[in-house]
Formats: sequence, structure tokens, C-alpha cells
Amino acid sequence: MDITERQDLERKAVEARKDVVRMTGVARSGYLNSSLSVIDILIFLYWKGLSIHPDEPLWKERDRFVLSKSHACPALYSVLANRGFFDRKELWNFRRLGSMLQGHQETPRTPGIDASGGSPGMGLGISNGMALALRLDRADQRIVCLLGDGELQEGSLWESAMQTSNLGLDNVTAIVDMNGTQMGRRVDSIKKIEPVRQKFESFGWRVEETDGHDMAALGSVFAKVLAKSASGGIPWVVLAHTVPGKGFSMAERGGINPLQALDRNMMEQALRELESASAVLGRGEDL
Repeated sequence: MDITERQDLERKAVEARKDVVRMTGVARSGYLNSSLSVIDILIFLYWKGLSIHPDEPLWKERDRFVLSKSHACPALYSVLANRGFFDRKELWNFRRLGSMLQGHQETPRTPGIDASGGSPGMGLGISNGMALALRLDRADQRIVCLLGDGELQEGSLWESAMQTSNLGLDNVTAIVDMNGTQMGRRVDSIKKIEPVRQKFESFGWRVEETDGHDMAALGSVFAKVLAKSASGGIPWVVLAHTVPGKGFSMAERGGINPLQALDRNMMEQALRELESASAVLGRGEDL
């Protein structure tokens, strides 16, 4: 990936973060921190990683994406809108009665959504079902499932992980957003999840780790794990180390409760910081 391509993706990520701040601010609700932590991953996937047709959301040959940590759906909504799945004006109806953009994603309400979300720990099992259906159709599309590290406390997740490897579903790729927080607390203060890498390996997975905010690093990892001929019957999981609230200093420092509605001053501060990041990238400089 050259510097021009990388900075273009970084600019898109900054714009998506602005959307998330505005969406959750206008709605007076939504999981800001968790949404901001996954944006770089989503931007890379939807511009470089997944085979999709935004003008044909149900294109039969598309790759599938499952957002298991569905409370981060504001990030996905922004990315889908900016990729052309639906009009951006819908973003400002987030969580309104009757809106296509609810507090957890829902299919078929929202174009581009392949699986509804809600209870944690369910997304990988859904991904397995999709993979088996594609196998019956002799199709080779990929399924990418984005998990939160807090979901690794769920027994259903590990049952699904065991089944993915037992069935040789190497068209399933899991990504774990390792932002280290859960409901405003450290994940390990609620229930210890480490050693994550060794656990997945013991369940028959191949594991990669990366910086979830570094576009070049994401490019290198996804080029490896999303290659259709690379897995040999063994699924991949990517442990993406991220920062909750990425891009907004107050949130990065832990100053924003996960369920806290941003007041006008907080919104303006967050948008000023993101505008500064846009200006840096606009000059061709690195963040």
C-alpha cells in the first residue's frame, strides 16, 4: 500500500468518526467509544477487503460481513452510507422510531446488513451457518465476523469457534476488537479472557495480531488471512489491538462513559479534534 492510498483510507476513517460523533450526539444515545475503536477496520474492509456491490446489496456473489459486537453499529452505518449503500441523510435518523438505522443492526431493514445483531456472542455462530450454506451451494464467498473482546466471555462464542475449526470452515475469518474495555471497565476486571491467542490456537485456529488503527498493517494482515487459497481448511482470527474512543482525546482517556450522551461542548471538542486530523491529512502529513 503506497502513502497516497493509505492516507485516502485514513481520511475516510476521520470522516466516519465525525459521522459517529454527530449520530450519537443527535440521538443522545449510542456506544461512542466502541464505535470509534472499529472504524479503521471497517474502512479497510469495505474499501479494500470485501467483494461487494453497494448498488446491489443482495448481490449473490458478495462476501458477507457479520457485526457480532452490534452495539458498534453506528460505525458500520457510517461506513455503509459513505460506501453508497444508502443515502447519508439517513445517518441523522439514528435510533429514531421507524428509522432504518436502529440501536442494533437489523436485516432486511438496512441495506448492506447481512445479519441482525443484539445479544453478544452470537455472530460467529451465524457466520458458521452462512459458511455451511455457501458450502452446500459450492460457493467460495468469504464471511468476515467482527467480535468484541468482551464477547470472549461468552460460552456460545467458544462453542462456535470449536465448530468453525471442526467443520473446516476456512472461508470464515474472525476479527476481535481488542480495545480492552467493557461497559466502561477493563474487560479483565469483569472476567479474565487471556491468553486469547493461545485459546484460539487450542481451538484449531490460526492467529494474527495487528494494530487495528494502522492501515498499512491492516492491509498486510488482511492480504494474508482473506486470501481464498491460504487457509487449507483452518480458519483465521485477527486480534486487532485498538483504543476505545479513538480520535477523541477525552474518550481515549476514559473520560466518556459508554452510555453517556455527548453534550454540545463535548461534541464540538470531538469535532474540532477530528477536523484537525483532517487538516493534517489534507497537507499530506501523517497523523
